[in-house]
Amino acid sequence: MNKNMIKRSLRFSISIAVITFVLAAIFSIASNIALEGTIWSLGLIIVFLIVFIGVFFDMMGIAAAAATEPPFHSMAAEKIVGAKESIVIVRNADRFASFCNDVIGDIAGIVSGVAATIVVFQLVNVIDLGQSSLNTILTSIVAAVTVGGKAFGKTLAMTKSTEIILLAGKTVSFIENKMHIRILPSLKKKNKKQEI
Repeated sequence: MNKNMIKRSLRFSISIAVITFVLAAIFSIASNIALEGTIWSLGLIIVFLIVFIGVFFDMMGIAAAAATEPPFHSMAAEKIVGAKESIVIVRNADRFASFCNDVIGDIAGIVSGVAATIVVFQLVNVIDLGQSSLNTILTSIVAAVTVGGKAFGKTLAMTKSTEIILLAGKTVSFIENKMHIRILPSLKKKNKKQEI
């Protein structure tokens, strides 16, 4: 590993750590606000929504690592929306997967655990089981759904990686073109770097 690669890796690691800190704070505050004063059933829906977000992003990260460029080049030639963005995602699969799996996926896992604890406090007043028992049952259910969902998502990501990444590409295309928010590096810049 040369010095440039180490510097790039270090820069990326620091930026990911900062992004994780900010997103974790946003997720945590948003889930606490959403759960504050809500009934336990709605709280439970919020917990599983957070779990679903984690599972979905985990699937996206694996799909990026499993996908290959050639199908997207054909789509780009046919001017299919999102194909160019999909190429950039596949070329940056390591970073995309790191963001999806390590940042969003892990944050969702931590926040869903905290949210489940808040729901347990709400359930204590409704079900006469005791806080410890309720906490064990709910965290076990959340863990089982998370692991089961990620296992299903991994299978889907490996078999349908092209379709999943094209969907991601279309989403990025919409955000970048309609909302004018830059998410991915330019494909032209990437090509120039590869030529040099």
